[in-house]
Amino acid sequence: MLTQIYEVSSAMEAAAISAMGVDHIGVLVGDGSFPREQPLQAAVAIAASVRRPAKLCALFLSPDIALVARTARELQPSIVHLGAAPELVTPEHVAELRLALAGVSIMRSVPVVGPESIDIARSYEGVAEFLLLDSYRTADRQIGALGVTHDWGVSRRIVESVRIPVILAGGLGPDNVAEAIRVVRPAGVDSKTRTDKGDRHAKDLEKVRLFETAAKRAAQT
Repeated sequence: MLTQIYEVSSAMEAAAISAMGVDHIGVLVGDGSFPREQPLQAAVAIAASVRRPAKLCALFLSPDIALVARTARELQPSIVHLGAAPELVTPEHVAELRLALAGVSIMRSVPVVGPESIDIARSYEGVAEFLLLDSYRTADRQIGALGVTHDWGVSRRIVESVRIPVILAGGLGPDNVAEAIRVVRPAGVDSKTRTDKGDRHAKDLEKVRLFETAAKRAAQT
């Protein structure tokens, strides 16, 4: 069971969280167009503190594929995660980016809003190495970071319908991740809001530890 924690915002957090055994250390990177984006140099410092075998996952909310490619070449994350709304970044854009970033895995967020989400997920077969299923609010420019769950029944159908590893996100924390794993059976689970320190967007390391432990334990049952 892969575990993924967002939004890591300091070198200290990156070192501590990767040392816990978390698999993907997620950093929101950008040019300041979205709140809380880390500038490139700050992201580089965070990346340097990630302890192997954990991997750096760079989340981009921008639909500017050229910007994503340019920044990723500088940062050199293991995974580039595209979180823009579905109409802003299409499978064709993802395929274009994959060619530009040889050797880097691509993760694509999929909004879980209803049965139509299954077709969206299927459209990324062959162009993305991971899918991340997240909650979505109509008209948002980005997918996720809402701190609420979505219909896990739809998420389960997506897991059963695609050959891409699926990471489940959306309102997951230490208290509900085991049930989410039981219902959805994803390849991994992600937490952002519910492992934060209240509304400060800094990580609560004890909540992260509890999330990691609960997820890995649930995967063994």
